[in-house]
Amino acid sequence: MEEAKKCVADIFGEDVFNDTVMQKRLPKKAYSVLRRVMDEGGELDLATADVIAHVMMEWAIEKGATHYTHWFQPLTGTTAEKHDSFITAPLPTGKVLMNLSGKELIKGEPDASSFPSGGLRATFEARGYTIWDCTSPAFVRHDEGGSTLVIPTAFCSYTGEALDQKTPLLRSMQALNTQSLRVLRLFGNTTSKKVTPSVGPEQEYFIIDREKYLERKDLIFTGRTLFGAMPPKGQELDDHYFGTLRPRIASFMKDVNEELWKVGVPAKTQHNEVAPAQHELAAIYDEANLAVDQNQVVMQTLKRVATRHGLRCLLHEKPFDGVNGSGKHNNWSIMTDDGINLLEPGKTPHDNTQFLLVLSCILKAVDEHADLLRESAADVGNDHRLGANEAPPAIISIFLGEQLEDVMKQLIDSGLAKSSKEGGTLKTGVTSLTEVSKDATDRNRTSPFAFTGNKFEFRMVGSRDSIAAPNTILNTIVAEAFSDACDLLEKSKDFDTDVHDLIKKYMTEHQRIVFNGNGYSEAWVEEAAKRGLPNITSMVDAIPALMTDKAVAMFAKYGVFSKAELASRVEVKYEAYSKAIHIEALTMLQMAGKSLIPAMIAYASELSGTIQNLLACGADASVEEELLGELSGDLKAAQEAKKALQKAVDEAEKTAEGRARAAAFRDQVVPAMTALRKPVDQAELIVDSDFWPMPSYADLLFEV
Repeated sequence: MEEAKKCVADIFGEDVFNDTVMQKRLPKKAYSVLRRVMDEGGELDLATADVIAHVMMEWAIEKGATHYTHWFQPLTGTTAEKHDSFITAPLPTGKVLMNLSGKELIKGEPDASSFPSGGLRATFEARGYTIWDCTSPAFVRHDEGGSTLVIPTAFCSYTGEALDQKTPLLRSMQALNTQSLRVLRLFGNTTSKKVTPSVGPEQEYFIIDREKYLERKDLIFTGRTLFGAMPPKGQELDDHYFGTLRPRIASFMKDVNEELWKVGVPAKTQHNEVAPAQHELAAIYDEANLAVDQNQVVMQTLKRVATRHGLRCLLHEKPFDGVNGSGKHNNWSIMTDDGINLLEPGKTPHDNTQFLLVLSCILKAVDEHADLLRESAADVGNDHRLGANEAPPAIISIFLGEQLEDVMKQLIDSGLAKSSKEGGTLKTGVTSLTEVSKDATDRNRTSPFAFTGNKFEFRMVGSRDSIAAPNTILNTIVAEAFSDACDLLEKSKDFDTDVHDLIKKYMTEHQRIVFNGNGYSEAWVEEAAKRGLPNITSMVDAIPALMTDKAVAMFAKYGVFSKAELASRVEVKYEAYSKAIHIEALTMLQMAGKSLIPAMIAYASELSGTIQNLLACGADASVEEELLGELSGDLKAAQEAKKALQKAVDEAEKTAEGRARAAAFRDQVVPAMTALRKPVDQAELIVDSDFWPMPSYADLLFEV
């Protein structure tokens, strides 16, 4: 009976205030008003909000909820929440009144002064507002603190500026909807009423033992290992990828899935990733806003469930040096409310003019705003991955595949595409295996922006980052390209001729962005430079893309960001980079000074005593003397590197805030950190494990 209760279909969405629940519980009039606001926008009147809030509260209380929270996504990179109980006032009887008003549902007032705002709000200007996002359903979360009604919200300042990730995303979705409908109307579609970006994120993560995690100050303070010698075996054998799940991991994943399904997250795929202790979870596509919220729920659930299993989930992009880091593939497409995918090429894409126009506009958008797309994936942890043969290069390019590249070449060469390559049948040479059809093109895992059948896969996003930023950028740059095309074609007197001419023009002018080859090769780096494609290798160099004249004008035109909002994000990002490296450097100094160098000294002393005893006995001590010499060299190098790192930190701390400080930490502190790590890691291979004060890579990666 217990197993029957856990059937996915039975438990999926059971803790979500979804459309089924609303239809069943809300009065028809209230449901109709709310549904209209969700689908078409507009204000929700307070009387209706009161009805919805009361019903939502009663439903949540039935689920065991005692509190509610406005759940939002400030510029910290994580989520935030303040909990209020449903208690409103004590009654003369000694009981209490439970209530959630429409006003409390719609608007909250958190302290906005302590969140990063990049100058949008001064410390003494504390007022900010959370505003209910009714397009993302509320849900009840059950955890160690009890049960809470979670209400997804946007977060804005007193003067209306976006202080969060959600507000610009919703604005960009509006822009894409408006411009996509213009494209559809060009081709005679008068039935589709709404177009939304659809997103399916793939989440990579590491799982290690929690007790071992707690013995590593670097993991606790920074999320990644700052020291650590490679074990004899890493990922060379490729035996972990898609391997059988270890029992402890399988049990963890089972609980993760059940928790996600209950709150409506369509967790679909799970498997071992390339690196030891690395795994992946992918969800089914949903509207971008929901996908962003659900991905935050996924990351929080992974961490919470891991703790219950005596494990620790690491979401840092590069927790271990020497093995692959973690990313997050952002699969993006454009869907109409009546089920049309604008990125579906059909069986004969050369005949699909609407698809070819959409495709050519995307080529234009990505080529013209490659720097913005690169910036959307900029993260201090991602600097360790991009271009390191484990993630896409830092150069933005588009993989189209053989079929679409052939169609593009036909259009460029002659202005007319007459054929499309077909996939054919897969021949295995085994008569007992059923013949299967194969795709018209292979995949390319080295491309940062790859067309994969009916969607684009943006593969640069860091594993712990919100996918709000890349989707905000994608939506906006594509909306601009659609708008440019419609401005021309809506005036056309010969649409068929003009649309084909425009497709050819866009593909010709922006073909440089298309690359189907090996993105890991040095040859591509050289070729990309010849094509004039930007190669932005660090977060510090990526951030300025937000404030170019071109970017400021575009975001303002489509109402996604004001210039002040962009400037605030630039300031926040520089500050975040500097602080992250600062914390890492201070952690290294503390670990080296209080733990690792003393361990090296202790073992050197042990060796010295052993040598003296051996020599006193007339025995050979050459091996011990050799080890002591090596260790002494590493010890001296570590101490000198520690002093150099401290000096670099002191100098960086004196640098003016903003890009100058971020650059100082990147150019001076990061190399000094690398210099300190080298002798310490070498010493780890010499020092007896009983003397080494923390778990090794072998302990962390292979003992789960």
